[in-house]
Amino acid sequence: MKVLSVDDDIAMTELTAMLLQTHGFHVLTANFARDAIQIVREKQPHAVILDLMMPDMDGRQVCKNIREFSNVPIIILSALNDPETVASVLDSGADDYLVKPVPSDVLAAHLNRLIKRTGKLSMSPEKIANSWIPASASMPTTPLETM
Repeated sequence: MKVLSVDDDIAMTELTAMLLQTHGFHVLTANFARDAIQIVREKQPHAVILDLMMPDMDGRQVCKNIREFSNVPIIILSALNDPETVASVLDSGADDYLVKPVPSDVLAAHLNRLIKRTGKLSMSPEKIANSWIPASASMPTTPLETM
């Protein structure tokens, strides 16, 4: 399954990709909101993991923009744990909201659930032209152990 990870912190998208790959996901990454929207249009991932706070466009705006042409499942992965923020983001089109840090197996389970529930991605043709996920990538992490 193809997942898009979006965060302005390059280390964070790389870490998320590495961890989710151990759960069998093919992970695309974007570090700018506008790039993420274009990737959703062109690559049609099965799900999107989206950081809320980004410099060029916040997660709420990205959700609204993607919802104009796609029903792809969107999980917000943010360090913010404020009920008003969570409600606002869910009202903006996100399907789920997880607070960093989150175990990669929990994130993978949420992705699998949403992807199974929504089935195939449907897009409006006329508009188409993995371990812990830390609160920030600067937190120390340990390598994954192989069995």
